[in-house]
Amino acid sequence: MSSTDDPAPSDVDAAHRARGSREPAGDPARELVDRVRTLLAGRRIREVRMFGTVAVMVDDAMAVAVHEDGDLLVRVDPAQDARLLGSPGASRAEMGTGRSMGAGWIRVEAGVLRDDAPLVDWVEAATGYLARRADGRVDH
Repeated sequence: MSSTDDPAPSDVDAAHRARGSREPAGDPARELVDRVRTLLAGRRIREVRMFGTVAVMVDDAMAVAVHEDGDLLVRVDPAQDARLLGSPGASRAEMGTGRSMGAGWIRVEAGVLRDDAPLVDWVEAATGYLARRADGRVDH
């Protein structure tokens, strides 16, 4: 599908509702995905299931992924990694126990994301990094 064929976010939401969600009502992961989608309204996004998460892609690059427990995996600028790891609820993301994903991959605990402000900050960190990458202002 070409980018001109990609449905607008509202169309994607309607298609998702029409398909029916596999997650039960009140599911913290689904609720977090919906909150992220709201923050990214007007942008070309899609959801992709991978590795037990729902990844939220912005312009075909992963910005964040929501774990089943409501934790958030965030792709950030590796140059900002150490500073962001000092944020409440942040830890090095792992792909399996003890297998670090490396600089630029941070997991944020669900409890921290109950308030909108931290979620906004994390989504902005991810999308800002993606924008700088797209403009060639950071290494991939």
